[in-house]
Amino acid sequence: MKKLKYVILIVGIILISGYLYISLTPPVSPFEVVSYKKDTLQFEVQYSRPFKKDRIIFGSEPEALVPYGEYWRLGANSATTFETNKEMNFGGEKIQAGKYRMFAIPDKEKWKVVLNSESGKFGYFEPNYEKNIISVNISTQPLLNSLEQFTISFEENENGLFLILKWDKTSVTITLI
Repeated sequence: MKKLKYVILIVGIILISGYLYISLTPPVSPFEVVSYKKDTLQFEVQYSRPFKKDRIIFGSEPEALVPYGEYWRLGANSATTFETNKEMNFGGEKIQAGKYRMFAIPDKEKWKVVLNSESGKFGYFEPNYEKNIISVNISTQPLLNSLEQFTISFEENENGLFLILKWDKTSVTITLI
């Protein structure tokens, strides 16, 4: 009986220590929510923001973090989600209101950006491609200075509303509405 008490005590200490470590340690790729609201229109993107950390980000080199021509979850950890409360155009393609898994297949001069009906999944694993709703090909633009942390943002100007994806020396601009 005395040994059982020690085992329970040790297991309890391990569980409490693990919980404290996880809850008090900042994530390597912090979670971010970006949103856009105007009148009755709302958009939201949820994603994790990895850092460059002197790594090769995009490319065909074996050490590239995001290889050209392969699935990328647009961030880290969980799958990136894009949500809209109204029917809209995404990169020139019409989509219904809803929450979508958003991912890309990057290449040097253009990216295929895809909205898929599977949301809430862990992003490391590739999606069920049969559940793709739309895919759009978007040209890349070079950035003059390297951007350390992957960033998704909304930008509105006289030409419209855009979803901007930026990291390292690459930018992708998706026209919304």
